[in-house]
Amino acid sequence: MTRIAFIGLGNMGGGMAARQVVGGREVKAFDLSQAAIAKVVGTGAEGAASVAEAVKDADVVITMLPAGPHVRKVYTDDILPKAPKTALLIDCSTIDVDSARAVAAQATSAGFRFADAPVSGGTAAADAGTLAFMVGCDETAFADVDEALKPMARVVIRAGDHGAGQAAKICNNMLLGISMIGTCEAFALAEKLGLAPDRFFEIASKSSGQCWSLSTYAPWPGVGPQTASDRNYEGGFAANMMLKDLKLAQEAAARAGATTPLGNSAEALYALFDRLGYGGKDFSGVLQMLRGDLARLSG
Repeated sequence: MTRIAFIGLGNMGGGMAARQVVGGREVKAFDLSQAAIAKVVGTGAEGAASVAEAVKDADVVITMLPAGPHVRKVYTDDILPKAPKTALLIDCSTIDVDSARAVAAQATSAGFRFADAPVSGGTAAADAGTLAFMVGCDETAFADVDEALKPMARVVIRAGDHGAGQAAKICNNMLLGISMIGTCEAFALAEKLGLAPDRFFEIASKSSGQCWSLSTYAPWPGVGPQTASDRNYEGGFAANMMLKDLKLAQEAAARAGATTPLGNSAEALYALFDRLGYGGKDFSGVLQMLRGDLARLSG
């Protein structure tokens, strides 16, 4: 049986670790939160008292951590010194490209195979095992990375060498953040013009304005497939996480000399939404800010 060490059991990591159990893997899990460990243990995983304990006999180490500094520290202090050299190391965190490449260089220099493999799909997909993984790794390692990620995945795509997974993720989420704001603006304008939201949805979803943010994740409650908007914008992709990804995209754009004016504007709008106290709500809740009805989010 494949032995998985899973480090980081937050909103995404907990569901992902549980899917590894469902996939028949032996999972040893660690998080700084004892409650998070207990929840995953309830799905059939084994809890670990430390990162070192989790990784010591692992075939695969998977990390799902908040930001670049956390990833750098955990790999430097705990994983690289303690994991077997035969272990495949996969970081599924969303972090900056430079950190991903730096950790990859450390890992490969120490004799490990390493992949950056950030995800798309949110908590529902993490719980269902239908995430999309964007992988940066050596081509020779990809088959093993694909196999390791299968219990959690709808699709696993190799984006390129180390760091390419993170590049793909931040570009994808910048596009998502921009398109969601455009969709919210269109719904808000349709309302002002007297067009019923369900009529607008039906027309736009079958016309040239069709996009994922409209057809699959409509921000207006009660139209289209059920989304976080139907749960008062709870339980989806938190706006503060979208803001984190947009900041990463803008930092990357600045370093690369790329021009991303819409990405910059999207970051500013989500930063405002977060400052107003709604960072924990689903990112599509920005619709209510544009409508001037933030009170709805407190209901």
